[in-house]
Amino acid sequence: MSSKIDLTPTEKNEDSKNGPLLISYYNNNVDHPSHYTQGDIECIDAIKASMSEEAFEGYLKGNEIKYLWRYRYKNNPVEDLRKAKWYHDKLLEVVEKR
Repeated sequence: MSSKIDLTPTEKNEDSKNGPLLISYYNNNVDHPSHYTQGDIECIDAIKASMSEEAFEGYLKGNEIKYLWRYRYKNNPVEDLRKAKWYHDKLLEVVEKR
């Protein structure tokens, strides 16, 4: 069972003498999976709106732990580690805004 990863270029840095230096990509399956968006609302935003800030932080922490717990057993461990990082970064963002 293999999963196709949709990589979309998001940034390209140019060096006037040498051309492209870096192309950075984001994984749509991690940052903005299409199956988690209905209309203009992403699932994560609906989840946040449905609970207290403390509960939302627990949700983010739990999902980070879940992806770290199981990444070795998945077909695409790098994707699960990116998902864990996404939840970690989102938790950090929420905590920093307090």
